[in-house]
Amino acid sequence: MNGLDDQQWQALQARLERASTALLSQLADDLDRSTDLRQPLPHVAEASPADNASQRTLHAAVHEAAGHTARQLDIVRHALAKFSEQSYGLCEHCGEPIGYSRLNARPEARFCIKCQTRLEQHGR
Repeated sequence: MNGLDDQQWQALQARLERASTALLSQLADDLDRSTDLRQPLPHVAEASPADNASQRTLHAAVHEAAGHTARQLDIVRHALAKFSEQSYGLCEHCGEPIGYSRLNARPEARFCIKCQTRLEQHGR
């Protein structure tokens, strides 16, 4: 048992589904911007080196944003998959309930506070 009642379970699932939809939309926008940036600058016979550098910098920033969005989407999808497995709300490390207050703050949380703290301390 994950310690969540039906209302909490459904509310958290709905939040994650909305987050997934928003992230998919954001990823599509990021990819559209990335494609747009590959087009030559309009009305410029020859772009200056500064324009080319600016274009490359902007393209790199958009590419990085798309990568971040894709990683966030993977995290949300992982959390949503746990609903169908009936394992949502259980710590992936110790198997104990994560707790509603933590899940309410971070619905995609994979670990309980205790295990997350240990992981962060070992990561330092």
